[in-house]
Amino acid sequence: MTRSEIFTETMAALGLGDRVQSLIGGALMDGQGDTITLIDPFTEEALTSYADAGAALAKRACDAAAAAQRDWAQGFTPAARGQVMQEISRAVLVHAEPLARLDALVGGKPIRDARVEVAKVAEMFAYYAGWADKLHGEVIPVPSGHLTYTLREPLGVVFQVTPWNAPVFTGGWQIAPAIATGNGVVIKPSELTPVTSVALVKLAEGAGLPAGLVNVLAGLGPTAAQAAIAHPAVRKMVFVGSPETGRRVAVAAAEALKPVVLELGGKSANIVFADADLKAACLGAQAAIFSGAGQSCVAGSRLLVQRDVQADLVEMLTEGMNAIRLGDPLDEATELGPISNARQLAHIRRVVAGARAEGGTVLTRPTLPERGFFVAPTVLAGLGNAATPARTEIFGPVVTTIPFEDEEQAIRLANDTEFGLAGAVWTADVGRAHR
Repeated sequence: MTRSEIFTETMAALGLGDRVQSLIGGALMDGQGDTITLIDPFTEEALTSYADAGAALAKRACDAAAAAQRDWAQGFTPAARGQVMQEISRAVLVHAEPLARLDALVGGKPIRDARVEVAKVAEMFAYYAGWADKLHGEVIPVPSGHLTYTLREPLGVVFQVTPWNAPVFTGGWQIAPAIATGNGVVIKPSELTPVTSVALVKLAEGAGLPAGLVNVLAGLGPTAAQAAIAHPAVRKMVFVGSPETGRRVAVAAAEALKPVVLELGGKSANIVFADADLKAACLGAQAAIFSGAGQSCVAGSRLLVQRDVQADLVEMLTEGMNAIRLGDPLDEATELGPISNARQLAHIRRVVAGARAEGGTVLTRPTLPERGFFVAPTVLAGLGNAATPARTEIFGPVVTTIPFEDEEQAIRLANDTEFGLAGAVWTADVGRAHR
Protein backbone atom coordinates (compact mmCIF):
# COMPACT_ATOMS: atom_id res chain seq x y z
CA MET A 1 0.00 0.00 0.00
CA THR A 2 1.36 3.45 -0.92
CA ARG A 3 1.71 6.23 1.64
CA SER A 4 -1.11 8.15 -0.04
CA GLU A 5 -3.35 5.10 0.22
CA ILE A 6 -2.48 4.68 3.91
CA PHE A 7 -3.29 8.36 4.42
CA THR A 8 -6.66 8.09 2.65
CA GLU A 9 -7.57 4.89 4.52
CA THR A 10 -6.71 6.47 7.88
CA MET A 11 -8.68 9.60 7.08
CA ALA A 12 -11.72 7.46 6.24
CA ALA A 13 -11.36 5.53 9.52
CA LEU A 14 -11.74 8.82 11.37
CA GLY A 15 -14.76 9.94 9.34
CA LEU A 16 -12.89 12.61 7.38
CA GLY A 17 -13.63 11.40 3.87
CA ASP A 18 -10.96 11.36 1.19
CA ARG A 19 -9.59 14.92 1.43
CA VAL A 20 -8.52 17.63 3.84
CA GLN A 21 -11.32 20.06 4.74
CA SER A 22 -12.18 22.57 7.43
CA LEU A 23 -14.78 21.63 10.06
CA ILE A 24 -17.33 24.40 10.59
CA GLY A 25 -20.66 24.17 12.35
CA GLY A 26 -20.34 20.39 12.40
CA ALA A 27 -19.85 20.12 8.62
CA LEU A 28 -16.72 19.40 6.61
CA MET A 29 -16.17 22.18 4.08
CA ASP A 30 -13.76 22.70 1.21
CA GLY A 31 -11.58 25.77 1.33
CA GLN A 32 -11.80 28.57 -1.18
CA GLY A 33 -8.22 29.83 -1.42
CA ASP A 34 -4.78 28.83 -2.65
CA THR A 35 -3.77 25.19 -2.97
CA ILE A 36 -1.68 23.77 -0.12
CA THR A 37 0.22 20.51 -0.64
CA LEU A 38 1.06 18.18 2.23
CA ILE A 39 4.45 16.50 1.76
CA ASP A 40 5.33 13.22 3.46
CA PRO A 41 8.60 14.09 5.23
CA PHE A 42 9.81 10.49 4.97
CA THR A 43 9.34 9.97 1.22
CA GLU A 44 9.44 13.68 0.21
CA GLU A 45 6.41 12.94 -1.97
CA ALA A 46 3.00 14.61 -1.96
CA LEU A 47 0.36 12.99 0.22
CA THR A 48 -2.52 15.22 -0.80
CA SER A 49 -3.50 18.80 -1.59
CA TYR A 50 -6.26 21.01 -0.28
CA ALA A 51 -7.53 24.57 -0.58
CA ASP A 52 -6.85 27.26 2.02
CA ALA A 53 -9.95 27.95 4.13
CA GLY A 54 -9.69 31.68 3.45
CA ALA A 55 -11.38 34.63 5.09
CA ALA A 56 -14.97 33.65 4.22
CA LEU A 57 -14.78 30.30 6.01
CA ALA A 58 -13.04 31.96 8.94
CA LYS A 59 -16.04 34.27 9.35
CA ARG A 60 -18.44 31.32 9.20
CA ALA A 61 -16.37 29.48 11.81
CA CYS A 62 -16.47 32.44 14.21
CA ASP A 63 -20.21 32.87 13.71
CA ALA A 64 -20.79 29.16 14.35
CA ALA A 65 -18.68 29.19 17.50
CA ALA A 66 -20.51 32.25 18.84
CA ALA A 67 -23.93 30.66 18.31
CA ALA A 68 -22.97 27.30 19.82
CA GLN A 69 -21.12 28.90 22.75
CA ARG A 70 -24.25 30.60 24.07
CA ASP A 71 -26.04 27.27 24.35
CA TRP A 72 -22.95 25.53 25.79
CA ALA A 73 -22.55 28.17 28.51
CA GLN A 74 -26.23 28.56 29.39
CA GLY A 75 -27.86 25.28 28.37
CA PHE A 76 -25.30 22.93 29.91
CA THR A 77 -24.51 22.93 33.59
CA PRO A 78 -20.80 22.86 34.42
CA ALA A 79 -21.21 19.24 35.51
CA ALA A 80 -22.86 18.37 32.19
CA ARG A 81 -19.99 20.00 30.31
CA GLY A 82 -17.58 17.84 32.31
CA GLN A 83 -19.53 14.69 31.45
CA VAL A 84 -19.32 15.48 27.72
CA MET A 85 -15.59 16.00 28.06
CA GLN A 86 -15.20 12.63 29.77
CA GLU A 87 -16.93 11.06 26.76
CA ILE A 88 -14.49 12.88 24.46
CA SER A 89 -11.59 11.46 26.44
CA ARG A 90 -12.92 7.95 25.95
CA ALA A 91 -13.51 8.53 22.22
CA VAL A 92 -9.92 9.68 21.76
CA LEU A 93 -8.63 6.50 23.39
CA VAL A 94 -10.85 4.33 21.19
CA HIS A 95 -9.46 6.03 18.07
CA ALA A 96 -5.91 6.47 19.32
CA GLU A 97 -4.23 4.35 16.64
CA PRO A 98 -5.53 6.17 13.53
CA LEU A 99 -4.91 9.53 15.21
CA ALA A 100 -1.32 8.56 15.92
CA ARG A 101 -0.87 7.18 12.41
CA LEU A 102 -2.01 10.48 10.87
CA ASP A 103 0.48 12.44 12.98
CA ALA A 104 3.24 10.04 11.96
CA LEU A 105 2.39 10.27 8.28
CA VAL A 106 1.89 14.00 7.98
CA GLY A 107 4.38 15.28 10.55
CA GLY A 108 7.06 12.60 10.56
CA LYS A 109 6.68 11.84 14.27
CA PRO A 110 7.64 8.25 15.18
CA ILE A 111 4.46 6.26 15.72
CA ARG A 112 5.39 5.30 19.28
CA ASP A 113 5.83 8.99 20.19
CA ALA A 114 2.59 9.88 18.45
CA ARG A 115 0.73 7.30 20.52
CA VAL A 116 2.03 8.89 23.72
CA GLU A 117 0.81 12.32 22.59
CA VAL A 118 -2.65 11.01 21.70
CA ALA A 119 -2.91 9.37 25.12
CA LYS A 120 -2.00 12.72 26.68
CA VAL A 121 -4.83 14.37 24.75
CA ALA A 122 -7.31 11.91 26.26
CA GLU A 123 -5.81 12.70 29.66
CA MET A 124 -6.23 16.45 29.05
CA PHE A 125 -9.94 16.17 28.36
CA ALA A 126 -10.43 13.97 31.42
CA TYR A 127 -8.43 16.36 33.60
CA TYR A 128 -10.25 19.52 32.54
CA ALA A 129 -13.57 17.70 32.73
CA GLY A 130 -12.92 17.46 36.46
CA TRP A 131 -12.42 21.22 36.68
CA ALA A 132 -15.59 22.15 34.81
CA ASP A 133 -17.76 22.43 37.96
CA LYS A 134 -15.02 23.56 40.38
CA LEU A 135 -14.17 27.05 39.15
CA HIS A 136 -15.72 29.50 41.60
CA GLY A 137 -15.64 33.20 42.28
CA GLU A 138 -14.83 34.80 45.61
CA VAL A 139 -16.69 36.80 48.24
CA ILE A 140 -14.47 39.70 49.32
CA PRO A 141 -15.05 41.69 52.57
CA VAL A 142 -14.42 45.44 52.26
CA PRO A 143 -13.95 48.13 55.01
CA SER A 144 -17.48 49.49 54.63
CA GLY A 145 -18.98 46.25 55.88
CA HIS A 146 -20.37 45.39 52.46
CA LEU A 147 -19.52 42.18 50.68
CA THR A 148 -18.36 42.23 47.09
CA TYR A 149 -18.26 39.12 44.99
CA THR A 150 -16.61 37.94 41.81
CA LEU A 151 -18.25 35.66 39.28
CA ARG A 152 -16.26 33.69 36.72
CA GLU A 153 -17.96 33.73 33.33
CA PRO A 154 -16.93 32.47 29.89
CA LEU A 155 -15.24 34.96 27.59
CA GLY A 156 -17.11 33.81 24.51
CA VAL A 157 -15.06 32.61 21.53
CA VAL A 158 -11.33 31.89 21.82
CA PHE A 159 -9.23 31.78 18.65
CA GLN A 160 -6.29 29.39 18.82
CA VAL A 161 -3.32 28.84 16.50
CA THR A 162 -1.28 25.66 16.99
CA PRO A 163 2.06 24.52 15.51
CA TRP A 164 3.19 21.71 13.22
CA ASN A 165 5.50 19.93 15.69
CA ALA A 166 2.72 18.50 17.92
CA PRO A 167 -0.64 19.17 16.24
CA VAL A 168 -2.97 16.80 18.06
CA PHE A 169 -1.23 17.37 21.40
CA THR A 170 -1.48 21.16 21.22
CA GLY A 171 -5.01 20.85 19.85
CA GLY A 172 -6.13 19.04 22.99
CA TRP A 173 -4.03 21.35 25.16
CA GLN A 174 -5.87 24.40 23.80
CA ILE A 175 -9.39 23.11 23.27
CA ALA A 176 -9.97 21.26 26.55
CA PRO A 177 -9.54 24.16 29.04
CA ALA A 178 -11.43 26.55 26.77
CA ILE A 179 -14.57 24.44 26.54
CA ALA A 180 -14.37 23.34 30.18
CA THR A 181 -14.86 26.99 31.12
CA GLY A 182 -17.83 27.44 28.78
CA ASN A 183 -16.15 29.00 25.77
CA GLY A 184 -16.43 28.34 22.07
CA VAL A 185 -13.33 27.77 19.96
CA VAL A 186 -12.03 28.45 16.50
CA ILE A 187 -8.70 26.68 16.05
CA LYS A 188 -6.29 26.99 13.15
CA PRO A 189 -3.60 24.32 13.17
CA SER A 190 -0.52 24.76 11.02
CA GLU A 191 -1.35 24.51 7.34
CA LEU A 192 1.30 21.73 7.22
CA THR A 193 -0.47 19.49 9.78
CA PRO A 194 -4.21 20.23 9.84
CA VAL A 195 -5.73 16.76 9.75
CA THR A 196 -5.47 15.48 13.33
CA SER A 197 -7.07 18.67 14.68
CA VAL A 198 -10.04 18.15 12.36
CA ALA A 199 -10.19 14.49 13.38
CA LEU A 200 -10.06 15.35 17.09
CA VAL A 201 -13.01 17.73 16.87
CA LYS A 202 -14.99 15.33 14.66
CA LEU A 203 -14.54 12.66 17.35
CA ALA A 204 -15.54 15.16 20.03
CA GLU A 205 -18.78 15.95 18.21
CA GLY A 206 -19.48 12.24 17.91
CA ALA A 207 -19.03 12.00 21.69
CA GLY A 208 -21.63 14.70 22.39
CA LEU A 209 -19.88 18.05 21.89
CA PRO A 210 -22.40 20.46 20.31
CA ALA A 211 -21.74 20.96 16.60
CA GLY A 212 -20.08 24.30 15.95
CA LEU A 213 -18.76 24.82 19.46
CA VAL A 214 -15.25 24.02 18.18
CA ASN A 215 -14.44 24.81 14.56
CA VAL A 216 -11.22 23.96 12.71
CA LEU A 217 -9.77 26.10 9.93
CA ALA A 218 -7.45 24.24 7.59
CA GLY A 219 -5.52 27.08 6.04
CA LEU A 220 -3.02 29.90 6.12
CA GLY A 221 -2.23 32.56 8.68
CA PRO A 222 -2.41 35.66 6.45
CA THR A 223 -5.88 34.70 5.24
CA ALA A 224 -7.83 32.49 7.66
CA ALA A 225 -6.07 33.53 10.88
CA GLN A 226 -6.09 37.27 10.21
CA ALA A 227 -9.81 37.16 9.42
CA ALA A 228 -10.54 35.26 12.63
CA ILE A 229 -8.53 37.68 14.77
CA ALA A 230 -10.51 40.60 13.38
CA HIS A 231 -13.91 38.94 13.88
CA PRO A 232 -15.95 40.66 16.63
CA ALA A 233 -17.02 37.35 18.22
CA VAL A 234 -13.41 36.45 19.08
CA ARG A 235 -12.62 37.66 22.59
CA LYS A 236 -9.17 36.17 23.16
CA MET A 237 -6.27 34.66 21.20
CA VAL A 238 -3.84 31.87 22.02
CA PHE A 239 -0.82 31.28 19.82
CA VAL A 240 1.83 28.53 20.01
CA GLY A 241 4.68 28.83 17.54
CA SER A 242 7.73 30.80 16.52
CA PRO A 243 8.64 34.22 17.94
CA GLU A 244 8.55 35.74 14.45
CA THR A 245 4.96 34.70 13.80
CA GLY A 246 4.06 35.42 17.43
CA ARG A 247 5.05 39.07 16.94
CA ARG A 248 2.71 39.38 13.97
CA VAL A 249 -0.11 37.73 15.89
CA ALA A 250 0.45 40.02 18.89
CA VAL A 251 0.32 43.11 16.68
CA ALA A 252 -2.89 41.95 14.99
CA ALA A 253 -4.50 41.17 18.36
CA ALA A 254 -3.41 44.53 19.78
CA GLU A 255 -4.90 46.37 16.82
CA ALA A 256 -8.18 44.55 17.52
CA LEU A 257 -7.87 45.30 21.27
CA LYS A 258 -7.95 41.61 22.17
CA PRO A 259 -5.82 39.85 24.80
CA VAL A 260 -3.39 37.24 23.51
CA VAL A 261 -1.40 34.46 25.15
CA LEU A 262 1.86 33.59 23.34
CA GLU A 263 3.83 30.38 23.90
CA LEU A 264 6.96 30.83 21.80
CA GLY A 265 10.51 29.53 21.44
CA GLY A 266 13.01 27.91 23.76
CA LYS A 267 16.74 27.56 24.19
CA SER A 268 16.63 25.51 27.35
CA ALA A 269 19.72 24.56 29.34
CA ASN A 270 20.59 21.21 30.88
CA ILE A 271 23.16 21.90 33.63
CA VAL A 272 25.37 18.91 34.53
CA PHE A 273 27.66 19.19 37.56
CA ALA A 274 30.73 17.02 38.09
CA ASP A 275 29.09 15.14 40.99
CA ALA A 276 26.13 13.99 38.88
CA ASP A 277 25.46 10.44 37.77
CA LEU A 278 26.84 10.96 34.26
CA LYS A 279 25.03 7.99 32.75
CA ALA A 280 21.67 9.26 33.99
CA ALA A 281 22.54 12.81 32.89
CA CYS A 282 23.54 11.57 29.46
CA LEU A 283 20.28 9.64 29.01
CA GLY A 284 18.35 12.70 30.16
CA ALA A 285 20.27 14.99 27.81
CA GLN A 286 19.64 12.63 24.89
CA ALA A 287 15.92 12.51 25.58
CA ALA A 288 15.79 16.28 26.01
CA ILE A 289 17.20 17.07 22.56
CA PHE A 290 16.79 14.01 20.35
CA SER A 291 13.22 13.04 21.29
CA GLY A 292 10.89 14.25 18.57
CA ALA A 293 13.97 15.11 16.48
CA GLY A 294 14.45 18.12 18.75
CA GLN A 295 11.31 19.76 17.37
CA SER A 296 10.05 20.97 20.72
CA CYS A 297 10.02 24.39 22.34
CA VAL A 298 11.27 22.85 25.61
CA ALA A 299 14.08 20.83 24.00
CA GLY A 300 17.31 20.86 25.99
CA SER A 301 19.29 22.45 23.17
CA ARG A 302 22.10 23.82 25.39
CA LEU A 303 24.10 21.34 27.47
CA LEU A 304 26.11 23.15 30.14
CA VAL A 305 28.70 20.76 31.61
CA GLN A 306 31.18 21.37 34.41
CA ARG A 307 34.57 21.43 32.75
CA ASP A 308 36.02 18.51 34.77
CA VAL A 309 33.56 16.06 33.19
CA GLN A 310 32.72 17.73 29.88
CA ALA A 311 34.94 15.50 27.73
CA ASP A 312 33.57 12.32 29.36
CA LEU A 313 29.95 13.39 28.96
CA VAL A 314 30.36 14.50 25.34
CA GLU A 315 32.02 11.17 24.51
CA MET A 316 29.17 9.30 26.20
CA LEU A 317 26.55 11.45 24.46
CA THR A 318 28.14 10.94 21.04
CA GLU A 319 28.38 7.19 21.53
CA GLY A 320 24.75 7.05 22.59
CA MET A 321 23.42 9.15 19.72
CA ASN A 322 25.04 6.83 17.17
CA ALA A 323 22.83 4.01 18.46
CA ILE A 324 19.58 5.90 17.89
CA ARG A 325 17.46 4.27 15.18
CA LEU A 326 16.44 6.63 12.35
CA GLY A 327 13.78 5.58 9.87
CA ASP A 328 10.17 5.41 8.75
CA PRO A 329 7.86 7.08 11.31
CA LEU A 330 5.38 4.24 10.80
CA ASP A 331 8.00 1.64 11.79
CA GLU A 332 7.65 0.51 15.41
CA ALA A 333 11.45 0.41 15.77
CA THR A 334 12.05 4.02 14.69
CA GLU A 335 13.29 6.28 17.48
CA LEU A 336 13.99 9.41 15.45
CA GLY A 337 11.97 10.36 12.40
CA PRO A 338 12.54 13.02 9.75
CA ILE A 339 12.23 16.75 10.25
CA SER A 340 8.61 17.72 9.70
CA ASN A 341 9.08 19.95 6.65
CA ALA A 342 11.64 21.12 4.09
CA ARG A 343 11.77 24.70 5.34
CA GLN A 344 12.74 23.61 8.84
CA LEU A 345 15.28 21.17 7.44
CA ALA A 346 17.00 24.00 5.56
CA HIS A 347 17.09 26.15 8.72
CA ILE A 348 18.76 23.39 10.76
CA ARG A 349 21.36 22.79 8.06
CA ARG A 350 22.17 26.52 7.91
CA VAL A 351 22.75 26.70 11.67
CA VAL A 352 24.99 23.61 11.66
CA ALA A 353 26.99 24.99 8.73
CA GLY A 354 27.30 28.27 10.63
CA ALA A 355 28.64 26.41 13.66
CA ARG A 356 31.52 25.15 11.56
CA ALA A 357 32.13 28.66 10.25
CA GLU A 358 32.32 29.95 13.84
CA GLY A 359 35.00 27.38 14.69
CA GLY A 360 32.82 24.75 16.31
CA THR A 361 33.31 21.01 16.08
CA VAL A 362 30.36 19.10 14.63
CA LEU A 363 29.99 15.56 15.99
CA THR A 364 27.43 13.58 14.03
CA ARG A 365 26.90 10.19 12.43
CA PRO A 366 28.19 9.91 8.87
CA THR A 367 25.23 8.17 7.22
CA LEU A 368 21.53 8.94 6.95
CA PRO A 369 18.55 7.20 5.33
CA GLU A 370 18.64 7.58 1.56
CA ARG A 371 15.46 9.64 1.47
CA GLY A 372 13.50 11.91 3.75
CA PHE A 373 14.06 15.21 5.58
CA PHE A 374 16.55 13.68 8.01
CA VAL A 375 19.04 15.39 10.28
CA ALA A 376 21.33 13.09 12.22
CA PRO A 377 21.61 13.55 16.00
CA THR A 378 24.33 16.18 16.28
CA VAL A 379 26.54 17.53 19.07
CA LEU A 380 28.23 20.92 18.63
CA ALA A 381 31.39 21.44 20.69
CA GLY A 382 34.03 24.13 20.98
CA LEU A 383 31.54 27.00 21.06
CA GLY A 384 30.65 29.51 23.77
CA ASN A 385 27.27 30.82 24.82
CA ALA A 386 27.65 33.81 22.48
CA ALA A 387 27.87 31.61 19.38
CA THR A 388 24.93 31.62 16.98
CA PRO A 389 23.90 27.98 17.64
CA ALA A 390 23.71 28.79 21.37
CA ARG A 391 21.54 31.87 20.75
CA THR A 392 19.27 30.64 17.97
CA GLU A 393 16.38 28.23 18.34
CA ILE A 394 17.46 25.38 16.05
CA PHE A 395 14.35 23.22 16.52
CA GLY A 396 16.14 20.07 15.47
CA PRO A 397 18.21 17.21 16.98
CA VAL A 398 21.22 19.47 17.55
CA VAL A 399 22.70 20.27 20.98
CA THR A 400 25.41 22.80 21.79
CA THR A 401 27.73 21.76 24.65
CA ILE A 402 29.24 24.57 26.70
CA PRO A 403 31.67 24.19 29.64
CA PHE A 404 31.37 26.02 32.95
CA GLU A 405 33.58 26.29 36.01
CA ASP A 406 31.25 26.68 38.99
CA GLU A 407 27.64 27.08 40.06
CA GLU A 408 27.63 30.86 39.67
CA GLN A 409 28.81 30.66 36.08
CA ALA A 410 26.35 27.85 35.28
CA ILE A 411 23.41 29.95 36.43
CA ARG A 412 24.67 32.99 34.55
CA LEU A 413 25.06 31.02 31.31
CA ALA A 414 21.68 29.33 31.66
CA ASN A 415 19.94 32.67 32.15
CA ASP A 416 21.86 34.39 29.35
CA THR A 417 19.19 33.77 26.70
CA GLU A 418 16.07 35.46 25.41
CA PHE A 419 14.26 32.09 25.49
CA GLY A 420 13.73 31.40 29.20
CA LEU A 421 11.32 28.50 28.78
CA ALA A 422 12.60 25.38 30.57
CA GLY A 423 15.66 23.85 32.22
CA ALA A 424 17.15 20.95 34.16
CA VAL A 425 19.88 20.43 36.74
CA TRP A 426 21.89 17.23 37.25
CA THR A 427 23.72 17.00 40.58
CA ALA A 428 24.01 14.80 43.66
CA ASP A 429 23.68 17.88 45.88
CA VAL A 430 19.97 18.42 46.55
CA GLY A 431 20.61 21.84 48.09
CA ARG A 432 22.38 23.01 44.96
CA ALA A 433 19.64 21.58 42.78
CA HIS A 434 17.05 23.65 44.63
CA ARG A 435 19.18 26.79 44.47
